[in-house]
Amino acid sequence: MPSSVMSTSTPSGAPAPPLAVSAADLRKSYGGTTVLDGIDLAIPAGTVFALLGPNGAGKTTTVRILSTLVPADGGSAQVAGHDVAASPDGVRAAIGVTGQFAALDDLLTAEENLLLMADLLRLGRREGRARTRELLARFGLADVARKRAAHFSGGMRRRLDLAMTLVGDPRVLFLDEPTTGLDPRSRRTMWDTVRGLVEGGVTVFLTTQYLEEADQLADRIAVLDGGRIVAEGTAGELKARVPGSHVRLDFDATDAYEHAAAAFPGAVRDDERLALRVAGDGGLDALRALLGRLDAAGVRAAGFSVHTPDLDDVFLALTGDGATTGAGAVAPTATTAPTGTASPAKENLL
Repeated sequence: MPSSVMSTSTPSGAPAPPLAVSAADLRKSYGGTTVLDGIDLAIPAGTVFALLGPNGAGKTTTVRILSTLVPADGGSAQVAGHDVAASPDGVRAAIGVTGQFAALDDLLTAEENLLLMADLLRLGRREGRARTRELLARFGLADVARKRAAHFSGGMRRRLDLAMTLVGDPRVLFLDEPTTGLDPRSRRTMWDTVRGLVEGGVTVFLTTQYLEEADQLADRIAVLDGGRIVAEGTAGELKARVPGSHVRLDFDATDAYEHAAAAFPGAVRDDERLALRVAGDGGLDALRALLGRLDAAGVRAAGFSVHTPDLDDVFLALTGDGATTGAGAVAPTATTAPTGTASPAKENLL
């Protein structure tokens, strides 16, 4: 089993960072339903790991097992150097968990919610008040510290919820769909907060259904489907697994279109729109070679667009949704240019 304190070597020979979270053959069933069917994890400290998957894939169950809220039926896991089954108190002392919905006491002010958490964590009075002041300032809540949480907007509630999770200064932070229901501005504010935490050395385990969120934040991404991890890698590595990268060439004259079709005999034709779809990886070298072939054929396109798969395509291709849709049927994203010039309530673990 991977150890959360062991170090390996990178290809360059430098020691890799220790693992903050590791798991081997983790399994969980409820009744006759298998939720996790033997998953392995190895998450380096000081990184963001995103777990993607459709509803019911087992994302929240994974978080609940790793945060000691429910036991696994089989396998093993370590978090922050502590075995989840043998040393749950050690795990709880090192982590914070924020669920899908803000868990606040609406009758208390922002300051009182944080002080309550400090008391539950048995921080001294002076330390608790200092930590509360620090977190109110850090999350932009100092001006509303004396206002009751019931009057907060969704974004403010989420910031306070995360601030409460950080009262105990956790080394590993589990965020289970933390931006559910937030508007785009509040979501980006939360992303900036997560980036700041990681810069400070915190390891973030993120579950999300917002694929852009994983693309923006995660150092590595795993796709969970049917209780199994069906793919893992960087966002770029996952996108490279899905076919469909191509360049679309548009023409405004039939003669130019036909000459280009002759120069690219393998291209997919669209005779109605006078457009060709030429397979390629979308890279600069491939694009230069394609435009060079056009010049050699004496043809000028009216415009072109580079299409590459995104994480939506990856998600559909690798999860159950892709079984009937297929990667090739997913509409790709495009960057166009003219010729010559995108919880359950938080469990506060004590």
